Amino acid sequence: MLEQLRFFTWQDVLLAIVDIAVVAYLFYKIFTLIRGTRAVQLLKGVAFLFVLVSLTQWARLYTINWILVQVRTMLLVALPIVFQPELRRGLEQIGRGRLFSRALFRFQDDDVEKTVDELVTACFNLSSQKTGGLIVLERETGLEEFMEDAVRIDGLVTSRLIENIFVFGSPLHDGAVIIRGDRVAAAAGFLPPTEDPVAVELGSRHRAALGITQVSDALAIVISEQTGTVSLASGGRLIRGLDPKTLREKLLEALGAQTTIQSGSRRPGK
Repeated sequence: MLEQLRFFTWQDVLLAIVDIAVVAYLFYKIFTLIRGTRAVQLLKGVAFLFVLVSLTQWARLYTINWILVQVRTMLLVALPIVFQPELRRGLEQIGRGRLFSRALFRFQDDDVEKTVDELVTACFNLSSQKTGGLIVLERETGLEEFMEDAVRIDGLVTSRLIENIFVFGSPLHDGAVIIRGDRVAAAAGFLPPTEDPVAVELGSRHRAALGITQVSDALAIVISEQTGTVSLASGGRLIRGLDPKTLREKLLEALGAQTTIQSGSRRPGK
């Protein structure tokens, strides 16, 4: 190989650099396209499967290796179907000329406790007025695909902002607010309702809350317009009739802040 490098001209070196730069840029744009979506978790699973194939072959576990190889072959056929939403969005962005201008999401260190307190305050202020609301908290699974047709906000989470979004007559009140970290990422988002027949008697907000928590690891808070009841959906399960203290504790626990639950910080009012 070193002998071959001796015959490289500066034009060959320049072309090689351009070639590598173009490929790296394409991979970067593909990464920004799928970042914030469920495709990230799917790709992790695919990568883990390929690692297992290599490990079982090295360890001479021939039966397990044969099974994994068959699964890998089926995955290669199924990937275009599994990634259909991401492929469709990518083609749409190419058609709009947006694929090569899209920036990475900006993440900030979250003050989890303060954000939770603001959310709880907003929820029970809305509850006391019997104003309906649906608030979704993004976790590991990105919700970018559900924000495509929503109204982008990117505002700091405060109780006043949440309440003003859901006030009756507001152009943003009919839909879900999506929280990313300590920011209100989008409002007026529409979510997939649950297909569980047991939930047929629930209202549209509650069905949407269950639906989004069945296809992602998000949390969803629902304020009933009829009764003012505050509910929390997680993992496709709905906990109804929460008080401020219980909601706060469950949110902190789910968001990985268990140690701060009894820290004596400010309590949200009703």
